[in-house]
Amino acid sequence: MRKRPHAHAAPARAHKAAPALNTSRATLLGVHGAALVLTVFAVGRTLRDGVVEPVNALAFGVLIALGELAGWRPVPRAAALRDREPAPLAAAGALAYALLGESGGRVTTHDVPQIVAVVVAAGLAGAVPHLARGGGPDLDHLARRTLTIGFAALCFQPLYNAGLLDRHLGQGAAHAGFLLLLIGLTALCDAVLAALLLRARAGNRPPYGPLLRDELRGLLGIGSAVGATGAVTALGVAAAGLWALPVLCLPLLLTQVSYRRYTEARVTNGQTIASLARATEVAGYTPAGHARRVAALSTAVGRDLGLSGPELTVLEHAALMHDIGQLSLVDPVPSGATAVLPAADQRRIALLGGAVVRRTGVQEAVAVVVERQADPYREQPVPARIVRTVNAYDDLAGEGPGGGLAALERLRLGTARDHSPAVVEALARVLANGGGKGGVKNGVAPRRPG
Repeated sequence: MRKRPHAHAAPARAHKAAPALNTSRATLLGVHGAALVLTVFAVGRTLRDGVVEPVNALAFGVLIALGELAGWRPVPRAAALRDREPAPLAAAGALAYALLGESGGRVTTHDVPQIVAVVVAAGLAGAVPHLARGGGPDLDHLARRTLTIGFAALCFQPLYNAGLLDRHLGQGAAHAGFLLLLIGLTALCDAVLAALLLRARAGNRPPYGPLLRDELRGLLGIGSAVGATGAVTALGVAAAGLWALPVLCLPLLLTQVSYRRYTEARVTNGQTIASLARATEVAGYTPAGHARRVAALSTAVGRDLGLSGPELTVLEHAALMHDIGQLSLVDPVPSGATAVLPAADQRRIALLGGAVVRRTGVQEAVAVVVERQADPYREQPVPARIVRTVNAYDDLAGEGPGGGLAALERLRLGTARDHSPAVVEALARVLANGGGKGGVKNGVAPRRPG
């Protein structure tokens, strides 16, 4: 039975984590506060002046509401947070309304406050059924949508209403090019906000650069479809009128259905991997929560080292399944702690684990990380280095007095062959900042008796 490690110097670590926590709260309050102020101003201004061109406002409002209604699904929160745009049709409709200068050849006169008010009201109306079922958008998504649409409208409407775009660009290819440029800037603004909010939500304050790169890569997928549909819809309504709305948005609706199916398949795959990871715990080979702790802390260390996107997914899945090779053992390892075994035994268990992972149908990169986690670190890919070090930390943190601090010192002593110095120091930084989500806090991985 493992004893709960002692948390020596935990107050000092908590003191170090306090500035990061305050900064995260300030970031969230700043973004949410800016969105709230913009919303209150826009709604108040619209109520005072009345809705201009109500038919246009109603048509785009219905499109946005239907997009929100069709976009959300009751998927697990962890998966929903990874969806960069869970309601693509609503986002495209909001962007088209922000960039609408004419409707059926007639110049529109709606202003920026009305655009923000219609987008927010329609989005909330479409989210009501999901909220009643316990789903729907979170505050971060609403804040991003409000600020980015406000940015796009502010960059377009004043210039168009003043006649500057017609005077200098006309209504041809130059005007379409300007819309595409503005959509690119809006997408960049959204990516900056998304990465900022993700960093604020993360308990260990990962580097901002990898998060931003991850968000920018995501723009090449569903984000590009949203932007293109928004631009084409704005141009189509300007030339043909509101009847063009359903025709132009139908392709994105079909894309949204396919994207949702892909997301659901990804969620199912993640649930399968989590179930396989728990097999060693159910069978009594590893302590309860070990795989979850290693996966959470490995992901945090990976972000600190600059990994992002698919690399983090591979790392998380490999960390969840890193001990699955123990199922092939006749005699369980005491307490499931492979870090204290001889190198030959660690290598044998890792190879068995890689063979098991390949039979599950999980991607090859995950199997490679699992089977190479016991190699000398200079011969390992970065994800395998992280899994080995974090697994050893979780194994050693419950061995003897000193807890997490003693485990870190033992890892530092093994940097000649077993553990990468860069990974060990990244682990120390993550622990000092409060650890990864999933139970690691103040340098100690809490555990139940096993």
